[in-house]
Amino acid sequence: MKELILVKQGEMVLKGLNKKTFETLLIKNIKKAIINFGEFKIYTAQSTVYVEPLSENIYIDDVVDRLSKVFGIVSICRACICEKSMESIKNICDEYLPDFLFNFKSFKVEAKRADKKFPLNSPEICNELGGYILEKFPHLTVDVHNPDVCIIVEIRDYNAFVHGPVVRGAGGMPVGSNGRAMLLLSGGIDSPVAGYMTAKRGVSLFAVHFHSFPYTSERAKDKVIKLGNILSQYAGNFPVYVVPFTKLQEQIKEHCKEEFFTIIMRRLMMKIAEKIAIKDKCLALITGESIGQVASQTMEALYCTDKSVDIPVFRPVIGMDKDEIVVISRKIGCFETSLLPYDDCCTLFAPKHPKTKPNLEEILLSESNLDVEKLVNDAVNETYYVICK
Repeated sequence: MKELILVKQGEMVLKGLNKKTFETLLIKNIKKAIINFGEFKIYTAQSTVYVEPLSENIYIDDVVDRLSKVFGIVSICRACICEKSMESIKNICDEYLPDFLFNFKSFKVEAKRADKKFPLNSPEICNELGGYILEKFPHLTVDVHNPDVCIIVEIRDYNAFVHGPVVRGAGGMPVGSNGRAMLLLSGGIDSPVAGYMTAKRGVSLFAVHFHSFPYTSERAKDKVIKLGNILSQYAGNFPVYVVPFTKLQEQIKEHCKEEFFTIIMRRLMMKIAEKIAIKDKCLALITGESIGQVASQTMEALYCTDKSVDIPVFRPVIGMDKDEIVVISRKIGCFETSLLPYDDCCTLFAPKHPKTKPNLEEILLSESNLDVEKLVNDAVNETYYVICK
């Protein structure tokens, strides 16, 4: 019995002449994702990627779970190869399905006949194999509308495949297919979700984190790196640039109006992130801001923030409420880490009465009390990075 994994491609199947480029990148990302699980033969045919184990002691379920986090994949399933005959298909069902089917009460068979020369059409395959399975597994009943499990038979050009339930993939586009962007990664719930949603569209992530030691602890920084490591399961390996931000915040507190502290801090963050982004050929910044969530995220405040940089700022969660963001945070495994009680720099020196509708001219006037260029350049020069993987 020869088992392998069938990986169904996502929306890239709709691409035209450049489809091969997306497919090649997806295979590259799959290889990176499962490199530590063993040796595999990976190839494509008919919008399906075949992942065939070549070494022993490979835990297929672990590989499937890892592939479910690779963007560009719409579904994954374990399958067995057999000859293109009903006898071989039935024999594989006898050998491959017993332990699996005893966990369910109802089933249906689906057939996909890519090879139109096969003597039975799809409904005939379903009827014959369904009757056979009922004889072999009398505890089962047929339910074509809402079965506990669906047994799928695929008749392809050279082989047939028998497989059970399909595991849902991450969808989206292969990471690396749509440029680079710099994520402003805090220790909160929102920014990892923003990074996830951007990477899902094929964007390669880089990240920057602002650390205000000793006001924020090393544990706060470690928390952010942990979030980056979780995010890297979807986005691939990426650097997190750690920016020493204490001096800038102290200067803002000393020289700027208190009601503008947060807006000016965000403007300096954006300027620093932009400089680092340009070095890494990133074409945009990404933040986890949502309209109206806090005082610095009103329309007026966001306008003042955006005016500090020249490259685009993407905000994937801009129209979402907190509950919607939390659902995604839980789904990708970041939520519990985001809740760890270590403050980030955004909570420091927060004004008691922040300006919710700031005017850009008054922000610039207050900001003029700072040597912005020197503060930004010094911070960039003192920045170091950690690779999340």
